[in-house]
Amino acid sequence: MTETLYAIYGASGCGRSLMPVAREHLARTGIQADIYFIDDNLAEPTVINGHQAISYEMFKVLKSSRKSVLIAIANSKVREKLANKLDQDEIELWSVQANNTIIMDGAIIAAGAALSPFVTVTSNIQIGKCFHANLYSYVEHDCIIGDYVTFAPGVKCNGNIHIEDHAYIGTGAVIKQGTPDKPLVIGKGAVVGMGAVVTKSVPAGVTVVGNPARILEKK
Repeated sequence: MTETLYAIYGASGCGRSLMPVAREHLARTGIQADIYFIDDNLAEPTVINGHQAISYEMFKVLKSSRKSVLIAIANSKVREKLANKLDQDEIELWSVQANNTIIMDGAIIAAGAALSPFVTVTSNIQIGKCFHANLYSYVEHDCIIGDYVTFAPGVKCNGNIHIEDHAYIGTGAVIKQGTPDKPLVIGKGAVVGMGAVVTKSVPAGVTVVGNPARILEKK
């Protein structure tokens, strides 16, 4: 019986971009193992970028003492649904980080994180499960980030910011720092648009765009 099976759940762009990160993560930790793609749209096994791709049901019945899966799905609601399914099936969430990811002092990152190349997480930070930080993103000191939060490439999250569950921060967005007594808050499920400059707290469930960021009104 194989000791541990590793897989990336999702073989679309997100999953294919994270597969090289997952490979170097295993190599850095001295683990030699194949990594599967899991794709529920597959009728039969195939090969994607040199890795065997199978359905979740196929992966679930493979014999091993332990299974670890990184969920590489951009949609945070789908990530949560899949994380719950893995938990029910006693399959653990897998966290991966690139060789040049920087994590400093006192950073607590929950399971299922995907930290792409050139990501920096500085000091005294708490991050929830299944966090996605894409290329060149950073999280500065004293931030609290909830579950299933997504950073697109180049996000600048400065100090004393609280980001609640399922928030999405678009490419190149800048979030102004808060203060210890008054952190800047990005509410649950909020979307910060590409290139937005956020200078004040964002309510839950809204989309903000522009510089300075303003709520995008629905027409």
